Amino acid sequence: MIKRISVLILIIFMVSMSVYGAAGTVKIGFMGALTGDVAMFGIPTLEGMKMAVEDVNKAGGVNGQKMVIVEADNRGDKPEAANIAQKFISRDRVAAIVGDPTTGITKVVAPICERNKVVLLSAGAVGTGVVELGQYIFRNTLLDSVAIPPLVDYFVNDVGYKKFAVVTSDNNDFSVSLTQIFKNALKGKKAQIVADEKIKDGDKDFSAQITNIKAKKPDIIFFSGYYTEGALLMKEARKQGLNVNMFGGDGLYSPTLISLGGKAVEGSMVYVGFFPENPSPETAKFIQAFKAKHNGKLPGLFETQGYDAIMMLAEAMKRAKSNDPKKFRDELAKIKDFKGVSGTITIQPNREPIKSPVYLLEIKDGAYKLKTKVDVKMKK
Repeated sequence: MIKRISVLILIIFMVSMSVYGAAGTVKIGFMGALTGDVAMFGIPTLEGMKMAVEDVNKAGGVNGQKMVIVEADNRGDKPEAANIAQKFISRDRVAAIVGDPTTGITKVVAPICERNKVVLLSAGAVGTGVVELGQYIFRNTLLDSVAIPPLVDYFVNDVGYKKFAVVTSDNNDFSVSLTQIFKNALKGKKAQIVADEKIKDGDKDFSAQITNIKAKKPDIIFFSGYYTEGALLMKEARKQGLNVNMFGGDGLYSPTLISLGGKAVEGSMVYVGFFPENPSPETAKFIQAFKAKHNGKLPGLFETQGYDAIMMLAEAMKRAKSNDPKKFRDELAKIKDFKGVSGTITIQPNREPIKSPVYLLEIKDGAYKLKTKVDVKMKK
């Protein structure tokens, strides 16, 4: 009888030691695409995560245990992402999942993580309705709702713009949402929207919209859509002799905007959550290490956010003295003024991040250049 009890205790101990990497490793699942159209987001996120894990393990690991990444390629496919999330949780016993960099797949995976009380930290999703899916759902990316208000202050107070033209792609949810955020931020400011035009993704002729905008003599055009339409919009503006610039969100941030727009997009501005020019000390150290590891290649937004995601999870586990997500989840929710390589991050009570600074880029001589860094007020 005693022998049977001893065997049973040993079995229970061995099972418990396999949970959340207690047997010697802390497992973190990577949720993202490594092939397909959205691999451009997944691959750099994983590169940043791997560098962070190396740094964590060099410093002694997490609570005395080595951190490892469990990889899978969801190919940008929602059913495949759901299957991978379930395997990460039930088979691999991950303590947390980092990803997906896209909003759509994050929304598919989030309910699975919430049901199983496993932390999901997206290092890229910026769309609405993400953290609302559960108490274990977080993200560390720069949100449009955080970036737009200080940028509006910058353009109105520092630059002196008073008249804005707004162009929205009304069959694009991202564009519609971003325009509303911009309009809300402009309320109460000493500025006004003088033109409010609509287009659609896939349109090629913007002559009517630019004619209307030109008549209102704006200081700048705010375009909330994507780079292809943005390039064509500015070509039409220059064709009609409208010599004001355009600015918008990271939907415009693409080499295609420059290659398609040419001289017409010179002076156009986009805002992003990271840019390697004029880095902080933390970021400069990361950039140097990343370049050494990747043959001189500079890191971008997703590399830095993937790195920060791992570091935030490690910090939360250390504070909780536990790798159990039911315990370190609360510590992750308390993170304030975290000095990440992608910026300073504070997690709000709703698990949404406030991130500073916002990087405003300007196209000069056919390339994106840092125009200014705009600080975001961090809540205490």
